[in-house]
Amino acid sequence: MGRRTQADRDAITIEIVYAFLSAGFAAALAFGAVYGPAFAFSLSSSTRRTLAVVGVILAAVVFLLRVTHVLLGFARRPENDGD
Repeated sequence: MGRRTQADRDAITIEIVYAFLSAGFAAALAFGAVYGPAFAFSLSSSTRRTLAVVGVILAAVVFLLRVTHVLLGFARRPENDGD
């Protein structure tokens, strides 16, 4: 494995930033989908708490899966050696 060029390092940085931003957005949507009914309906405090816990757990799982998916997809791309 040779040294990475500046373009390679930039591509990796952009891919990492994209992975984290898209994962954060997906996690926020997942949390909102679970916890959203707490705003729409008058629920008991224990139900709200349960929805919040489930939403946080789901958001964390979605975040990790999205980051993993994006970065593994980037790692599996064939390198373009200029051929």
